[in-house]
Amino acid sequence: MNKQELVEAVARATGQSKADIDRCLKGTLYNIAAALSRGEKVTFVGFGTFERRQRKARTGVNPQNPTERIKIPAKKAPAFSAGSELRAAVATGRLPKLALETIAKKKGSKSKGKSKKSKKRR
Repeated sequence: MNKQELVEAVARATGQSKADIDRCLKGTLYNIAAALSRGEKVTFVGFGTFERRQRKARTGVNPQNPTERIKIPAKKAPAFSAGSELRAAVATGRLPKLALETIAKKKGSKSKGKSKKSKKRR
């Protein structure tokens, strides 16, 4: 799944426009990247945790010349650790229980204002 497919899938699931979902996705990814650049962790309970990890300097092999050793400098790299619900979904092949049920309930329900008016008329 690429970004456009994700935007379309979320738009179908929520009933929002693709443009709104695209802006939300861009804002979410921007803020995750900004938090990681500041050294903060970003945790989505059940889904996983994004964090910045420090990699030590090490010696590697030049892929263009396998007999040559190269020094790889220390660096900070993004990392992701899957949460329990995501791990279970991947292992079983079943959809995760995240929060799609609440989206479906909100999509089909009436607003509070309309239900009050209909009760007064009866």
